[in-house]
Amino acid sequence: MERYELLKDIGAGNFGVARLMRNKETKELVAMKYIPRGLKIDENVAREIINHRSLRHPNIIRFKEVVVTPTHLAIVMEYAAGGELFDRICNAGRFSEDEARYFFQQLICGVSYCHFMQICHRDLKLENTLLDGSPAPRLKICDFGYSKSSLLHSKPKSTVGTPAYIAPEVLSRREYDGKTADVWSCGVTLYVMLVGGYPFEDPDDPKNFRKTIGRIMSIQYKIPEYVHVSQDCKQLLASIFVANPAKRITMREIRNHPWFLKNLPRELTEAAQAMYYKRDNSAPTYSVQSVEEIMKIVEEAQKPPPSTTPVAGF
Repeated sequence: MERYELLKDIGAGNFGVARLMRNKETKELVAMKYIPRGLKIDENVAREIINHRSLRHPNIIRFKEVVVTPTHLAIVMEYAAGGELFDRICNAGRFSEDEARYFFQQLICGVSYCHFMQICHRDLKLENTLLDGSPAPRLKICDFGYSKSSLLHSKPKSTVGTPAYIAPEVLSRREYDGKTADVWSCGVTLYVMLVGGYPFEDPDDPKNFRKTIGRIMSIQYKIPEYVHVSQDCKQLLASIFVANPAKRITMREIRNHPWFLKNLPRELTEAAQAMYYKRDNSAPTYSVQSVEEIMKIVEEAQKPPPSTTPVAGF
């Protein structure tokens, strides 16, 4: 930890805190998520770290390393200076169809890659999509569920805990395919970008979760008249919001959909994306640590902290 200096806190949740740190040698900015040592660090945490370590894609926050402190396990990752996509929409009210498509294209490319790597996110939402600081922002998917309890809500918002993004088959508590559930969540994200509200919430009664769940189960949504959206876009949303996951559009079909393909940046074309789909186990990861080293550190962090350490002693 001596290599890093604290710049500021950037969020908190029931997992612990997130901090913006700077590497003293390289001056690189990183984000660090702190999880308290002991019981909170279970096999889920280990699996998520190992999963995240294996991902190498420009639309996914890079995992760098894990560090154990006297009181916490710290997960070091790429810092996204542009903040949450959620905040960008809150500031704008809603996006134009072209801007929404620009971010949706990146989201789909990142999620498709995760699925290829056999990783389902299961908690896709605007709060878990960050932006880098560039003028034409690059979207970065984050939060692969480091903590079983909370999936790292970066800061408490009124929507935390809302079923707004959850697919019908997940609500019905049956076994479900995480990949098709992710497709549904991507559709909710697209709708929110276009409309500035959630598709299945009653705007007059947004806290009524029972009503929201009823609307999800019966696919009750509409695009308000004041929002002008092309037919292609409406058709894409309608093919995502399908209650039966077997009949829902697939990632592959979304990537071939005319609305998705319009103005597709060159780096997101299938030809350009192919380089990320080479399963080369010898390829360098973004992490300097081997899986074995990470597992050793996680095991160490499972031991509770020495009782003499002050609570805030990161």
